[in-house]
Amino acid sequence: MFTGIVEGTGTVVTPARPRADGGAARLEVDAPWLAGELAVGDSVAVDGCCLTVVASGSTRFAADVVAETLRRTALGRLAAGARVNLERPLALGGRLGGHLVQGHVDGVGHILGRSPVGEGEEVRVELPEELARYVVEKGSIAVDGVSLTVAGVGQRWFAVALVPHTLATTTLGERAPGDPVHLEVDVVAKYVERLVQPWSGRGAAT
Repeated sequence: MFTGIVEGTGTVVTPARPRADGGAARLEVDAPWLAGELAVGDSVAVDGCCLTVVASGSTRFAADVVAETLRRTALGRLAAGARVNLERPLALGGRLGGHLVQGHVDGVGHILGRSPVGEGEEVRVELPEELARYVVEKGSIAVDGVSLTVAGVGQRWFAVALVPHTLATTTLGERAPGDPVHLEVDVVAKYVERLVQPWSGRGAAT
């Protein structure tokens, strides 16, 4: 479990490219501030996607990315040199600074536009139709692993406000219109939907 409070960033050294045999692809990330603290088997969120460390050195770590993850995320599109957001799991008893984030990407959206607001920016992001019912104004959403508050919702889009600190310390300050971003909606909303299904007229949960 993560909180969406990005600890720092890393740089892709070896991109995770789909394999012809359908096997797992190896993603290697340079992160000197973090790699030495990771052990094989540890979890780490890379752009909001929970991965398992399979190798770690003093400056770099590697994780295997299975075909299902490549299909559902944009990790396979990352090129060498790309910067990624990194977060270790929440320690039991630690502060929940953002919101409950599982590291299970629900979908991929694209940056639609961004505009300055004071010293920060408002960013509008494409909202896949199948996720729209989980996104509400003033609710929480994770974008590339960053916990954010929804500032507005429209037809097939939502907006978030980025403060200068977020722009400077995460990759969201670099995302341009058309760039893909990972989206994870609030898991609480999904559980509520599941629980009320028997009484909602949509049929009993299976």
